[in-house]
Amino acid sequence: MFTTIFQSQIFVLDQNEALDFYVGKLGLEVKADVDMGVMRRLTVGIPGEAGREILLEKPGPPSMSAETADQVRDLVTKGAMGGWLIFTTADCRKTYETLLAKGVEFTEEPTERPYGVDCGLRDPFGNRIRFTQPNT
Repeated sequence: MFTTIFQSQIFVLDQNEALDFYVGKLGLEVKADVDMGVMRRLTVGIPGEAGREILLEKPGPPSMSAETADQVRDLVTKGAMGGWLIFTTADCRKTYETLLAKGVEFTEEPTERPYGVDCGLRDPFGNRIRFTQPNT
């Protein structure tokens, strides 16, 4: 049946600010940036990886009404949308220090876990992000 997950989605409140954060600070690359008239299809992903993309979607038409979009924006800013992004890294502490120097604000410093070392942060809109250095 299915062979891969191609695209995941999170809501952002400002796609240009999202680009600054996800590309400028986290080091992802733009995979698609298309003006579709009723919306902007903006995706990012790991540089050089042809796999999964993350759709940075602004709440609104055509997928939802203005009233629903207002509710979604409110939930996003509270960090209550339920979506997560979890990345892997070869060195969690080094990645943490690199991102900290770029002004990324963390919710949790690198911590030893049974599965490896990981830490947490939020994007400028309240979305939760973690990155993990898995045990080998």
